[in-house]
Amino acid sequence: MKLKHILESQQFTVPMLMELFERTNQMKKIVARGGTRDYHNKIMCNLFYQPSTRTRFSFESAMHRLGGSVISTEQATEFSSEIKGEMLEDTIQIISNYCDAIVLRHGEEGGAKRAAAVSPVPIINAGDGSGGQHPTQALLDLYTIFNECHSLDGLSVAFVGALDYGRTARSLAYLLSKFERVKLYFIAPEETQIKQDILDHLEEKNVSYELANSTQSFLSKVNVLYQTRIPRERLLNQDMDLSPFYIDSASLQKMKSDSIVMHPLPRSVEINPVIDTDPRAAYFRQAQNGLFVRMALLTMLFDTD
Repeated sequence: MKLKHILESQQFTVPMLMELFERTNQMKKIVARGGTRDYHNKIMCNLFYQPSTRTRFSFESAMHRLGGSVISTEQATEFSSEIKGEMLEDTIQIISNYCDAIVLRHGEEGGAKRAAAVSPVPIINAGDGSGGQHPTQALLDLYTIFNECHSLDGLSVAFVGALDYGRTARSLAYLLSKFERVKLYFIAPEETQIKQDILDHLEEKNVSYELANSTQSFLSKVNVLYQTRIPRERLLNQDMDLSPFYIDSASLQKMKSDSIVMHPLPRSVEINPVIDTDPRAAYFRQAQNGLFVRMALLTMLFDTD
């Protein structure tokens, strides 16, 4: 299906998601045999105005595995012409002459849409602003859930942590709302609870949800626990006991045997490393899926040429 830019989760239909998953499975096979040269004539630009590890490296690896080339800058606020006052729109129009796709992480919510409005090449939103979106993370998250749980209908998913500005959780909530009989739990301190715009969207889509301030009573109910960090500096009471939002071996004992724990990473203290070897700990498999999903997304963009 035609894909011009990747800007937000809402743009993906269920058929598009199924096509993406099929391509992702193909990418796994391609990586296993050492990659391909099918896209040797393509150049991808990573334009990152904010720090990144997994997103930047997985996109670079994806492009190399497809046989293409990469040009990049990290901390573009310092190492690009923005330091001289250049507007994002001007930067995009110049850089688009040098590449076939631009992966953009920008500090402003809506930055990716601004870039797409002037770009003749595909823009891929690699995270924009606080409370914006991170659609490729959400897509790899959804693929991980589909791969691990074997279905996306009828699932119960708990989001835990700083959810108000959590672009990964927000983006994934939009995707999950496309499926049947989904129940979402948002578990967070009051000041970091999910924003009303997501709840309004879920109500519009008739998706059941519940708000809570502790994981403990929901552990036995969920198929997926999506954990995120809670920065203490965001809290009114910085001495608040955050253990009700953390996951350890005792938490796992309350969870279903076929449930999974996910995290977009990096983690801090919210997931105890003692559970890393439990088969329900899916976060490292989740990160690995980022390579395959981003390879698939690049092919979907390039194959529409």
